[in-house]
Formats: sequence, structure tokens, C-alpha cells
Amino acid sequence: MSLGLVLLAGCSKEDIRVAEPQNSLSNAATANSETVVRRSQHYIILSSTDQLPVDLASQTQAANGTLTEQLPGAGLALATSSDPDFAAKAGRITGVRSVIHDFSYQGYNPEAARGVEAVQDADNTNPASTGDNDRFFPLQWGHTAIQAPEAWNTGARGQGALVAVLDGGFDLTHPDLKANIVGAESFVTGEKAQFVGSGFSHGTHTAGTIAAVDNNIGVVGVAPDAKLLLVKVLRDGGSGSFSWMIQGIYYAVSKQADVINMSLGAAIPRNSKFRDDNGTPNDTSDDTWVNETKEIQELLVAISKATTYATKNGVTVIASAGNDANNGQRDQDLMHIPSGATSVISISATGPWAGR
Repeated sequence: MSLGLVLLAGCSKEDIRVAEPQNSLSNAATANSETVVRRSQHYIILSSTDQLPVDLASQTQAANGTLTEQLPGAGLALATSSDPDFAAKAGRITGVRSVIHDFSYQGYNPEAARGVEAVQDADNTNPASTGDNDRFFPLQWGHTAIQAPEAWNTGARGQGALVAVLDGGFDLTHPDLKANIVGAESFVTGEKAQFVGSGFSHGTHTAGTIAAVDNNIGVVGVAPDAKLLLVKVLRDGGSGSFSWMIQGIYYAVSKQADVINMSLGAAIPRNSKFRDDNGTPNDTSDDTWVNETKEIQELLVAISKATTYATKNGVTVIASAGNDANNGQRDQDLMHIPSGATSVISISATGPWAGR
């Protein structure tokens, strides 16, 4: 199972680029601080422990807020409020570590997906003993690179494993997926799990890489006998909020997933200014700029509380390291969420030459 996830988890964006010398890191920091937007009326409440304060709903109401979700065991809750002083007021509740704004981000750009000419590489030869006759199997260089066919020959095909794919929308009727789908849920406001966009369906692609059915058509997944729990945490347009990600992780744990795969994320400067949507996310004309260094640091803590909760419940959490060529060792200011969170196995992408 892990071999398949290693291959796909590096795919957080489709516009793969090579970092430019000298100023590339500062340019990346500026670009990401512009695309990560503070949701002024949406909040994440972090408990001091893994448990939530007693009677949190009424105490949140007393602070001029409305509790919308409680995630006991993870020590997290979600709330809304139009009171600009809500975070300060709710932060004084006994047992609360901090109250921060939720942030939205662009997980990937579906319109930037690039077409690839379907020409078989003579050097990409999967072992004939697999007997696989899915039409595009010979083009799946990734299977060769991670020696998936050799694993299949030993009987390791993912049977009995449940993989939760946290991503954008999914084609729930796709002939390469539907036999392995055991459930689908959306945490995206106003959008169902079914992909209805006009661009590239990143969620469908990711789910297929993991567990496309071995059915003699299309492609075959790395673990074709595994089951899929498809969890939509990004819009069909590739954007989403970190609170949706947190809810998706918690949901996957409740459904007893064995693996959570998040081929998504955002590289965020720890010290920078961010746009605030002023309560009107669809109107950028009145957006303001805020410096929220502490909130960004606490955002990573919030995601880490969710991922730690998952691993404590026996779930292996995989996340994309991103395709922006950011040098995290050189630029300590830039952090990647969720791959930088606690207990997460961070995976980068590879290329078709890796198996040669």
C-alpha cells in the first residue's frame, strides 16, 4: 500500500515548475501569502488538551459566537462570529489554548493540467508475469518505478485496506473507480462529492492512482483491491479551507480508514501579511491586509492536533510535499501544510526516469 501512496502524494499542483535562482523563495512566499486568505468570520478553537472544555457551546455563545462543529479527542472545534473581538473573548474560556481564524487556500489549479501525448516508452516495461491487460497499463511508468507489479506477484494488492482520499471532487461513476468506492462525503459548502467542474478532476486522478479497479480497461491502481473512501475538502476549482481539511481527517478516522491520503496543501510564510476577506469571500474589493504570524503558527498546531488524533487511532497519514521546489532547509520561514504537520509522512513527486 505505501508504495502506491509514495508515488501519488507529491501531486499537490499540476503546474510543476523549477525554482528560479536567488529570489525564487521570496517570490514563492509573496505569491502564497496572496493566495492564502483569512476568513474573518470563521474560527478554529484549539483546546489545551485533546478534550474540549465542558459546555463549550454555551460559552462560545456568551463570547458572541456560534459553535458549528466539535471534534472531541482531537481537541478542536469550529465556530463562526461577526464580532471582531470573538477570538479574544473565546480565548479566555477555561481550557482553551487559542482561537484563530480559519484560512482558505488554493490547493491546486485544475485548469493548469497539462496534456501528455500517449506514446509508450520502450524502456518502461512492466513484468509480463503480471498478466495485466488494462489498456494504459504499459504507460504507467510509476508502477515500474516502485516495483508495484513485483508486489502484485506476491499477492500484495491492497486487499482489506481502506484508503481515505482527501481531495477535490470525484467522478463517482467512473468505471475504473466505482467498484472500489465504499463511501463519499463532502465538507465543501455548496458542493457535493461528485465532480461537476469543467477542468481537470484531480480527485478522480488521485483516487485512480491509488485503487483503480483491475478491470481490463483504462488504468490499474497501485493497490487495485483496496477500497476507497472519497472525502471532498476542496472545491472543484481547487480551493478550500483548512477547517474542511480538519473535518475530513476527523471523518476518515470515524470511518476507520487505514490510510489518509492528502495530495494537496499550501506553502505558507510564517511571517507575512495575508488578505482578510472581511466576511465577503466572493468579493475581493474590500479585502484588507493583516499580519497574523501567531495565527499562522497556531494553524499548523491545529492541523497537527488533527493528524496526531488520526495516528493515535491507527491511521497512516500521507501528504504531498508540494511541487513548488521550495527549499525548506534554506528558508525556515516557509512551512507547508499539511505535510509539515505532526505524524504526517511527507512525500514528494518523482519522474518517469526514476525506474531506469
